[in-house]
Amino acid sequence: MKMKDRNGYISVDASKEIVQISSQSLKQRMLRRWQLYLMLLIPLLFTFIFAYIPMGGLIIAFKKYNFRDGIFGSAWVGLDNFTKFFKSAYFARTLRNTLTLSIYGLLTFPIPILFALFLNALPGRKYKKIIQTVTYLPHFISTVVIVGLIFQLLNYRSGIYGAIYTMLTGTTAPDILAKGRLFKHIYVWSGVWQNAGYSSIIYIAALAGIDPTLYEAATIDGATRFQRLRYIDIPGIMPTISIMLILAVGHIMSIGFEKAYLMQNNLNIAYSEIISTYVYKVGLASGITDFSYATAIGMFNSVINFALLILANTISKKLSGSGIF
Repeated sequence: MKMKDRNGYISVDASKEIVQISSQSLKQRMLRRWQLYLMLLIPLLFTFIFAYIPMGGLIIAFKKYNFRDGIFGSAWVGLDNFTKFFKSAYFARTLRNTLTLSIYGLLTFPIPILFALFLNALPGRKYKKIIQTVTYLPHFISTVVIVGLIFQLLNYRSGIYGAIYTMLTGTTAPDILAKGRLFKHIYVWSGVWQNAGYSSIIYIAALAGIDPTLYEAATIDGATRFQRLRYIDIPGIMPTISIMLILAVGHIMSIGFEKAYLMQNNLNIAYSEIISTYVYKVGLASGITDFSYATAIGMFNSVINFALLILANTISKKLSGSGIF
């Protein structure tokens, strides 16, 4: 049964069906579509087991944890672990590096949007598929391989960077991988190369959902391609942009651990040590592991993320009316 006719109006039969469905209780509606709720149960259980139950372990951030007494038997120390982190020499450095990489990365947020708009305006389905495939591929490469490629390409003697520099200047290129101040540029722009194509998928899908009659009406009215882009494409995907920006701000302190850790060396450690790598070293990699201290640092990171998420969602709802809750 069709819910809408050719002009977009709901038919009489469909209206009757909607009235019947709305008159049913929640239990009746769930029983009627029990297969869908059964499939929904699997991700809910997965989230509960692997995301909510481990939250109970956060209690050790307020304790001096030891293996013999366990989580609940260890002595309470209150906020001592947080105070220890705030007073440590690593606090300012790790927080500064984390915020620098996060905010720098957030500034590249429009790139996938521009790429999606470019693909949407590009004529020729064949060329679109080729460009999409080429730009999606880096996302599926392992982070370890990506870092290896970065080291090989940017090697000042044997890499493409070194070869081009020597060809143009006749001198040996400077070792940019050893310059700590350049770490943030290499980290962020290699991330753009790896993820911009894949991140544009959601915007391409949003563009595909725009009503084609809007383009037909605009074309009949004589709108140029840029005017269609400005008045149809961008407003059409603005709710999606708002949601994605809120999620990006909510993860502003959650930089990928693997890539930063793999790109670290003794020459750039002052610029590459972020909160997640410091937590790993304190909690697992150091000779004397301190699980309580590492948990307190990770909890501080999560609380800042949560506060930023709430702030971004509130601002987005006031400015655009869109939010995730």
